[in-house]
Amino acid sequence: MPNGPLSLPARLCLLAWDLDPTRAAPVVRAGALADLARRGLLVDDDGIVTPRDLDSRTGDPALDGLLELVSESFPHGWRTWVTLHARHTLDAVREHLVAEGVLRAEKHRVLGVFPSVDHVLADTARADALRTEAQEVLSGAVTPDETTATVLTLAAAADLPVAASGTVPMVPTDLAFAGLLHELEAGLRDTAPALPKGR
Repeated sequence: MPNGPLSLPARLCLLAWDLDPTRAAPVVRAGALADLARRGLLVDDDGIVTPRDLDSRTGDPALDGLLELVSESFPHGWRTWVTLHARHTLDAVREHLVAEGVLRAEKHRVLGVFPSVDHVLADTARADALRTEAQEVLSGAVTPDETTATVLTLAAAADLPVAASGTVPMVPTDLAFAGLLHELEAGLRDTAPALPKGR
C-alpha cells in the first residue's frame, strides 16, 4: 500500500475508523495475529496460538504487546484470540498511529472528573489512500500484494464497508497461513452480528 511502513493492524484500524471501538477491536486484533503469523512469530500448534520464540520482537509496540500477552496467557485458539482482550491491541495500535502523526489524541474529562482520550484522524490523506487502493483492488484494477490481500480478506470477514464493493482477492500464500487466515475470518464473522454498527 502507498502508506509507508504501516503494519497490517494499523491499516485495518484506519479502514475501520468509522466503527464503534467495540467492533473495531476484533478487526485490529485479527490483523495483528495475521501479521505475526506471516512473520513466523506465532505458529499453530494443533489449533493453539503459540509463540515460536519467547524472545522474538518486531519493534512494533502493538505486535510486541500481543506476542507478550500470548506468551504469558493460558493457551487459546485463533478464534478466541480475535476477541480476548482485543481492546489492548486496538489501544496500542492507536497510540502507535498517534506517534506516527496519523492520529491525534485529544484529552478531556468525562463529567469534569474522569480523564479520557478521544482519537481524531489527523492524516486524512493516508486513510483516503488506503480506501482508494482498496477500491482499486476490489474492482480488479490493481493486483494486491499478500499484505493488502490479507487486509481486504479480514475487512470482508468483519463486514467493513470498504470491502462490500467488490471481489476480495485470493491471498497468495502457503497452505498453513491460509488455514490460520480462515480461522481468523471465522472469528471475525462470529463477532460481527453481535456488535453495534455505528460509532
